[in-house]
Amino acid sequence: MAEKSKVLIIGGTGYIGKFVVEASAKSGHPTFALVRETTVSDPVKGKIVENFKNLGVTIINSDLYDHESLVKALKQVDVVISTLGMMQLADQVKLIPAIKEAGNIKRFFPSEFGLDVDRSNAVQPAKSTFAVKAQIRRAIEAEGIPYTYVSSNCFAGYFLPTLVQPGAFAPPPPRDKVIIPGDGNVKAVFNEEHDIGTYTIKAVDDPRTLNKTLYIKPPKNTLSFNELVAIWEKLIGKTLEKTYIPEEQILKDIKTSPMPINVILAINHSTFVKGDMTNFEIEPSFGVEASELYPDVKYTTVEEYLSHFV
Repeated sequence: MAEKSKVLIIGGTGYIGKFVVEASAKSGHPTFALVRETTVSDPVKGKIVENFKNLGVTIINSDLYDHESLVKALKQVDVVISTLGMMQLADQVKLIPAIKEAGNIKRFFPSEFGLDVDRSNAVQPAKSTFAVKAQIRRAIEAEGIPYTYVSSNCFAGYFLPTLVQPGAFAPPPPRDKVIIPGDGNVKAVFNEEHDIGTYTIKAVDDPRTLNKTLYIKPPKNTLSFNELVAIWEKLIGKTLEKTYIPEEQILKDIKTSPMPINVILAINHSTFVKGDMTNFEIEPSFGVEASELYPDVKYTTVEEYLSHFV
């Protein structure tokens, strides 16, 4: 067995970052988290940092805007995973010269964790967000930095507790009526966050994922909106009243809604109307599928996830 790569996670206290840090530490990779001084003193994020320390994670106090300390941090590791949130995506360009200068990074995972931005038909304002991710990809490729892009599709914790109902921010899923975008037949993919962390870390030292996109598309989690609702109906033993929203109406709502509702609606349009997660075949030239590569990972199915709310 080759030694496991040392992994540095940037943005580790964020939504998906926590799961990636935990998966890295638990799988035996020497794990480092780049954390700003202000994060440590933050009451909520400070607790997350404490949890990292309990898992044996090395905390490095630095940030993206201090080139010298960033290079110093990079020199301690082999692989860099960015899990930065939407507002910081563009700032990842600062990592590229630092990775080049450090000269020892075997793989860079930029912050992706959604659908494949190179295969999206998103309308504005989601289109601009996806364009930033695509620009980071092109910059990485232009510099010849070895990479893996993780296309994790829908976060289960974000979409499933409300069955993707507009304006609903907390579980449980609806038990009476449900609003369905489009005709409800377009397939999307829903993945539990621990599984996303696990699959991401599995890819770190895997030559099969080098300079490829890792798509997390387990068969049991690749479902149409109608199939998703049917699973919930089966679990609660009740038929919901369904309202289908035609595409023209969704496009109007995107144009007339304020931030960030318009972004969410545009992402949902891309996912559930355009089918951007499932409307292409994964070709070996550009991608691999996680549940095929790692059949040993017992992923959480959508049905198992939803059963907690029954």
